[in-house]
Amino acid sequence: MQSDDILKQMMLSTIAHYSSRPLEFWEGTRTHDVSQNLEALCRNIPKSNEPITVLDFGCGPGRDLKCFMEKGYIPIGLDGCLEFCEMARDFSGCEVLHQNFIALDLPQKSFHGIFANASLFHIHRSRLLETLITFHHSLIDDGVVFCSNPRGPNIEQMNELRYGNYMDVAGWSEMFKMAGFEPVEHYFRPHGLPREQQPWLAMVWKKS
Repeated sequence: MQSDDILKQMMLSTIAHYSSRPLEFWEGTRTHDVSQNLEALCRNIPKSNEPITVLDFGCGPGRDLKCFMEKGYIPIGLDGCLEFCEMARDFSGCEVLHQNFIALDLPQKSFHGIFANASLFHIHRSRLLETLITFHHSLIDDGVVFCSNPRGPNIEQMNELRYGNYMDVAGWSEMFKMAGFEPVEHYFRPHGLPREQQPWLAMVWKKS
């Protein structure tokens, strides 16, 4: 078990990486087509007569917040990088929370869905279950989580300043089930390529 000080430093180091190059990150990702991922979340969100609220966890500069708005949802962003939070507010006009991924303060039973696109793998494995339990508490009954992460053979490593937790289907499944979720679907990306050329694992989980 890593000490709290070491874990905190890993998270701060990861945040510092993005804080040092927010415009570079924005230009490199703003045209990425994640429509397959957006649709995976949207088709599994429970139907409601109330406005549908979605948390974009690790929203970055706000690209996907605008997409959720266009679908008629009420999106709320969250990121650990202050520069991204400011950019996301300006770009989308949405509420954006500035919170560290391992020190979350989320309202109970408030979200119909959580969109965690390329973000959960930055949470240290020893703290991931805690984060997923927080997700569980913040979702309405039958609420869903979408996540997409680079897959790997259940290893952890630092990539320059960034921490990465690279798990396979079994690894992620164990964590989500322990947090009280049941599987809905999973697939590999990019779509249509041989498996060895699909480095991304996308999953949808429902609060049970």
